[in-house]
Amino acid sequence: MRAITLSKASLSLLRYYLIHVRSQPIFSTHFLYVRSFESQSIFLNTHHSKLTFNDSQLLPLLSNHRLWEARNLLDRMPQRSNHGRVIHLTSLISKFSRNGFVNEAKALFEIMPERNIVSYNAMLSSFINCGRIGEARRFFEEMPERNVVSWTSMLCGLLESGRVLEGKRFFDNMPEKNVVSWNSMIGGLIKNGDLDEARLIFDAMPVRNIISSNTMIYGYAENCRMKEARDLFEVMEDRNVVTWTSMIAGYCRAGEVNEGYCLFCRMPERNIVSWTAMIGGFTWNGFYEEALLLFLEMTNYEIRPNTETFVSLAYACAGMGFPCLGKQLHAQVIVAGLEYDDDYDGRLSRSLIQMYSVFGIMDFAYYIFKKNLNNSSVQSCNAMITGYVRTGQLEKAQYVFDISPIRDKISWTSMIDGYLSIGQVFQASHLFNNMPEKDAVAWTTMISGYVQNEHFIEATVLFLEMRAQGVFPLNATYSVLLGASGATANLDMGRQIHCMLEKTRHEFDLILENSLISMYAKCGLIDDAYNIFSTMVSRDLISWNSMIMGFSHHGLANETLKVFEAMLESGCHPNSITFLGILSACSHVGLISKALELFKSMSDIYRIEPGLEHYVSIVNLLGRAGRVKEAEEFVRSLPFEPDRAIWGALLGVCGLSETGAEIAKHAARKLLELDPMNAPAHVVLCNIYAARGLHMAEQKLRKEMGLKGVRKAPGCSWIQLNGRVHVFKSGDKLHQQADEVLSLLFGISDKSCKSISPRL
Repeated sequence: MRAITLSKASLSLLRYYLIHVRSQPIFSTHFLYVRSFESQSIFLNTHHSKLTFNDSQLLPLLSNHRLWEARNLLDRMPQRSNHGRVIHLTSLISKFSRNGFVNEAKALFEIMPERNIVSYNAMLSSFINCGRIGEARRFFEEMPERNVVSWTSMLCGLLESGRVLEGKRFFDNMPEKNVVSWNSMIGGLIKNGDLDEARLIFDAMPVRNIISSNTMIYGYAENCRMKEARDLFEVMEDRNVVTWTSMIAGYCRAGEVNEGYCLFCRMPERNIVSWTAMIGGFTWNGFYEEALLLFLEMTNYEIRPNTETFVSLAYACAGMGFPCLGKQLHAQVIVAGLEYDDDYDGRLSRSLIQMYSVFGIMDFAYYIFKKNLNNSSVQSCNAMITGYVRTGQLEKAQYVFDISPIRDKISWTSMIDGYLSIGQVFQASHLFNNMPEKDAVAWTTMISGYVQNEHFIEATVLFLEMRAQGVFPLNATYSVLLGASGATANLDMGRQIHCMLEKTRHEFDLILENSLISMYAKCGLIDDAYNIFSTMVSRDLISWNSMIMGFSHHGLANETLKVFEAMLESGCHPNSITFLGILSACSHVGLISKALELFKSMSDIYRIEPGLEHYVSIVNLLGRAGRVKEAEEFVRSLPFEPDRAIWGALLGVCGLSETGAEIAKHAARKLLELDPMNAPAHVVLCNIYAARGLHMAEQKLRKEMGLKGVRKAPGCSWIQLNGRVHVFKSGDKLHQQADEVLSLLFGISDKSCKSISPRL
């Protein structure tokens, strides 16, 4: 497929194009004039040159039911033959009804001195085209004469209005059928979703034309049944541009872009619809570069894009993240006059709003949105809300939300997610509670937001409410709750969710399995985590990393390295998280040489740039092994200026060495220069001074801490007992069973417990 093979070079080509040709107009288009008629005056003014003076006077008389005057006007019209007058008035009926004046057309029909079968058919078509099927059916029954056109028109009306059974009976009772009748029946059945019945009608046709086959191919293509469409396509003797375009659009709709493009390259002739179908096919399947390149190729043939072309290109520009190209596209839409006159269904405006929202250029997006506010769609409102949320402009997102004429579930969920992302849980909860209709996505968003903001109890309660209201949780819902269980080491909740999954899911997807591995590992049940890991049918990078991190946190270095080796053998490429896990595991058991070897391989073999956390891990590794001097040398040799995390890590390991006092002083001084209020730095340095017998220095530093107001947040631990979580802070005596806990831990009496003082 040529477009796909060009994708490697297309990005550089487009950039070159933007740099060197941006000052030249790159889009050519044509002006397609579409006018809707909203009133009689618009109709008269627009078509004045097409109406005679008497015709212009006739319409207002018919509108005001002044039929006697209208009839007199007909009698005073210039003399024509009877046949000529019938033709003239019949054309007026069609003209009036075509522009929305069906009642006037009906009044004219009723006062016509003479009528023929064409007049009756024109009036019948008027009723059908405006959806007045009941009147059309009554009019059809009263017609003094009917021909195949009359029957076919009525058949189309019934099928168009969804009255399929009545349409079938009507078709069977037709005294005469031509190829148009058969084609209409096929098309109506396809539109109403009865594709197999349409094929039976197609096979029964006595005579077919190219429209017959095109209609059938279109039906198959719309339903992504491309094998049947291709079989029919191959046996067609005559094909036109519609045939080829339907096949291309069908393949692209089914996701078979290669097949669609191969057909496109074989087309004997192409028009703008063909080019647009292929450009759109690339865009909707995520081949944004190929869509833009194909458009550039189209311009070489001097084919002017239409509104639909620009819609696809706007989404392609958004997908590529090319703001400059997107702005040029918008400029050409304006120059071509397509922004308003041709955007009758609002799709072009929606695509431009979506494009600018993806770019984060919200001023441009709002400009288009505001100009189309009276005709704005829920998709445009959602794009604006999402764009504002993504750029952190919650007030403007709320404004668009408030003025939106229509809000759907996406509108509400986007706002809720926006408030949760900045920690405004109360506002998000208020919106969620007022949401008129909540789906599983909205519930999951709110539960996830609670978890992200560490409102774990509220997340659990909301999940139970979700179940009570009969909303079936998504896999993502369970994944979020398993993550919360792991974060709080709440094994009971994690197991309950696992049991619920066993009862409600026949198969677990990759996300759920990864979440279970992580949860069990964080809750201390590493064997359970490994059991799930070992039975997985397929694993991704997250699976391997979850198991590596799990073993690492449990100090199981050998198991960590074995999983890493198995990961490499499977062909899965490691990332920075993988190495963080194995470096940490080596640090726990003192595998210094192995850790340094792996650290070096990150950049040398795997082309992974070490991050701050990897450097910290090496500092901890050396410090744990008592090689504090090497740790200091490692810090001094870093290719960047060490920050608080690096100096903090070095300071933390100095207490493990008998000769680390000077290094600790230097690290503490550097750390306090960067962060004068750093409590852990003060505490570690105080402990080092105390351990070395430097009591004067210790007291001086403690006094400085008091003057600065530096306080160390106490460490805490928690345990769940009988469904209740008990939290204990360092030195905390507030818990009602604190004395019993201390007695159990240290084997001392209650009286002695009271004399224990908290330590830093």
